[in-house]
Amino acid sequence: MKFLGIDVGTGGSRAVVIDENGIVLATATVVHEDFASPEIGWAEQNPDDWWRACVLAIREVLQTVKSEEIVALGFSGQMHGSVFLDKADKVIRPALLWCDQRTEKQCSEISAKIGAEKLITLVSNPAVTGFTLPKMLWLRENEPQNFERVKSILLPKDYIRLKLSGDKASDVADSSGTLIFDVSRRKWSGEMLSAFGINENLLPKVYESIEITGRVSSKAADETGLKAGTLLVAGAGDNAAGAIGMGITEKGKTSATIGTSGVIFAVTDAPKLDLKGRIHTMCHAIPNRWHNTGVTLAAGLSFKWFRENFGDGKSYDELVGEAEKVSSGSDGALWLPYLMGERTPHLDPHARAAFVGLTASHTKSHLTRAVLEGVAFSLRDSLEIFKESGAEISSVRLGGGGAKSKLWRQIQADVYNKPVEIIEADEGAAFGAAILAGVGADAWKTVDEACEETIRVIETIEPNLEVVEKLNRNYEAYQMLYTALRPAVRILKNQENFT
Repeated sequence: MKFLGIDVGTGGSRAVVIDENGIVLATATVVHEDFASPEIGWAEQNPDDWWRACVLAIREVLQTVKSEEIVALGFSGQMHGSVFLDKADKVIRPALLWCDQRTEKQCSEISAKIGAEKLITLVSNPAVTGFTLPKMLWLRENEPQNFERVKSILLPKDYIRLKLSGDKASDVADSSGTLIFDVSRRKWSGEMLSAFGINENLLPKVYESIEITGRVSSKAADETGLKAGTLLVAGAGDNAAGAIGMGITEKGKTSATIGTSGVIFAVTDAPKLDLKGRIHTMCHAIPNRWHNTGVTLAAGLSFKWFRENFGDGKSYDELVGEAEKVSSGSDGALWLPYLMGERTPHLDPHARAAFVGLTASHTKSHLTRAVLEGVAFSLRDSLEIFKESGAEISSVRLGGGGAKSKLWRQIQADVYNKPVEIIEADEGAAFGAAILAGVGADAWKTVDEACEETIRVIETIEPNLEVVEKLNRNYEAYQMLYTALRPAVRILKNQENFT
């Protein structure tokens, strides 16, 4: 038995095929060609470009694995993106992405109408610019002609499901990031829909992540090469699917994943709310489990931005090699990674990035290391909030780009002051989606069983206690900087073309 996982990311779509032992048999990634930022803070993509990329990725893995061997397909994808469809299921306008910041006004209106704390009791999360409801309200207010045409609203991965099967469906984990989903009860929130005049008929049916939602249609089979009738399993948003792919399934297990954004993820056996709105509470991809999540919007993006603008054409490995020659703490240089505003813990779309503490003796190598340390500091912010809520964190399992660099692995161990673990097959959310597909197809009885049989830790990195002490001092200074710089950022913001 073989299982296919599809992950519709921001930069590209990925396909991963695994067997019942969790062995990766084939992978393919196709880059998305469409990304637009028509105004400062806006982020849009054409959903049909996701479909193009998915078709190509599926066809590529099918060159290695026969389509008739694939029993089921599971989905994952970037969360919060809003796909608006007309009565013929055609895309009305480019999708608004998770990192789109245009809805600050709508978020303020949502919080004012419902009340900030009551909002969290209703949907377990604060009003965030990237979430779905604010985007729906923005469209209704700013593009009323388009809003009148809307007959369906889907999340990114669920648009690919629609193209594969004709079914409009989603899952509890991905739907948790819409601000109209009752996370505690794992269903759409009638109170929120009523308060904002949203018809539930616009929304897909919601399933648990391991449930079957449909089958590959004949039309999609012709386009992709998949076998018509192949089972489609609900899957999960990339945070939850990525956690499954790392074996983060039980209470107390924690992961830190650095991709474009950075995510700290901790499993809970009941919804644990932060009424201050600093972290998120969402359904896990496992029935009757939830998770807390903290998000750094520009984690890997910080390193990418630094390399593209100041890397002098050097590779990531070359930059890291130079940073290794600099002592821990970067001789006092600090990086605030707020290139896209920030989610946790400040929930501020106008937060701005900064290098602080520079002297004439600092070099580019110091700045590189400061970027790596600053991203880890931003993720530690979430860990500290988890600890406030009583979470027990014995170790942190790493994923994404932050797990691939030896230096960044050690920096994270030292900043978190916890052992960090590396797994054998770090294939990200697509791997988790494939596991969910296998559970849905009854290859394993539970997600826990599937992860126990397929995920193996191959390395544990212990923190260096002498370095921990030094980085604790840097982190203390780091925590002061957002508040200290905020007045200056307000002045500078008036020069920017925000809407």
